[in-house]
Amino acid sequence: MSNAPVYEIDPVIFRADPYPDLARMRAIGPFVLVPQLGATLIVRREEVFRLEKRIDVFSSHQPGGLMSVLMGENMMRKDGAAHMAERRAIFPSVSPRTVRDVWRAAFEQAADAILDQLAPKGRADLVSDYAMPLSAEALKAMTGLTNMHFAEMDRVSQGMIDGIANYGGDPQVEAHCHDCTASIDRHIDERLPVLAEAPDTSLISVQLRAGLSDAQMRANVKLAISGGQNEPRDAIAGAAWALLTHPDARAAVMQGRASWMQVFEEYARWISPIGMSPRRIAAPHQEAGVTFNPEDRAFLMFGSANRDERVWRVPERFDIFRDVGPSVAFGAGPHFCAGAWASRSLIAEVALPRLFTRLPGLRLDGDAPFEGWAFRGPLSVPVAWD
Repeated sequence: MSNAPVYEIDPVIFRADPYPDLARMRAIGPFVLVPQLGATLIVRREEVFRLEKRIDVFSSHQPGGLMSVLMGENMMRKDGAAHMAERRAIFPSVSPRTVRDVWRAAFEQAADAILDQLAPKGRADLVSDYAMPLSAEALKAMTGLTNMHFAEMDRVSQGMIDGIANYGGDPQVEAHCHDCTASIDRHIDERLPVLAEAPDTSLISVQLRAGLSDAQMRANVKLAISGGQNEPRDAIAGAAWALLTHPDARAAVMQGRASWMQVFEEYARWISPIGMSPRRIAAPHQEAGVTFNPEDRAFLMFGSANRDERVWRVPERFDIFRDVGPSVAFGAGPHFCAGAWASRSLIAEVALPRLFTRLPGLRLDGDAPFEGWAFRGPLSVPVAWD
């Protein structure tokens, strides 16, 4: 373990609302050792932004880490040339051009179909009834797993996220994660002959054409599902909730004084759906009086960095007019989220504007509880409309 100042947390309280603890951690310094998590947390924006690029020390290569063990060694758990080779291989499926020319139409079709079903009902839960199926339908198209039901896509994504955040070693959580990855493999097996016969721009197809191994392809599909279902789901429902609880911001967007992209980017700063990314210490390192030892574990705390008082004025406030340029919601180094363009299109260009346009008088119809620190989002957002 490092010799960073020790900060004790109550895991239950931290999961419910990490922000008070994270603020106290930032006040102590850029690094704190949290025994309950077995890791040194990097909590200030400057250090997160700078040290994420130091892959020689803060390495993504974690062969014994939960993600690699449970999901296979995907490109997120590789550094340098190995990482870039796989990133180049998948680029045709997630490039800005492909998102614009192929995936946006699929996003629009899925959103319209869901809203056609919801509109007459007058009430819904934005998480389970809109954001979840929309994220899943988008991900089905992009991965190539069009044979998977949207509810199963959500189930396996959540199961993997729970598994890779299972730092307490709960055997039931681990077993459920294995069941979820097995389901993904079965669905991939069904699609392989079809995609071999009719290649397309899906993630499975472009990896096969690029010559990636079967293990690489499967690991990267699982990575895409773990990062491409829950996070857009949480951001769609969460950003909608933010507008419903901030009427001035909602009015500014509806009147054209602010954009939907401003809403999404500020929400992703304010309540980062991906709050943390783990790193393995690959070499001895000293920083700000803290000694990091090989094989220590460090967490890049994006959710904390995005509320750093040294960068933003009143960072706990949702303000769609603030400059979000320093935000690290999608990462800041070579592992910058490959799905960022797709997320922006799905959420800011499709999900949010269609939701508020199609459902007149949209309003909250109950409490919207949030939870999580490694991944954070609303558990439900009950709404009604005219």
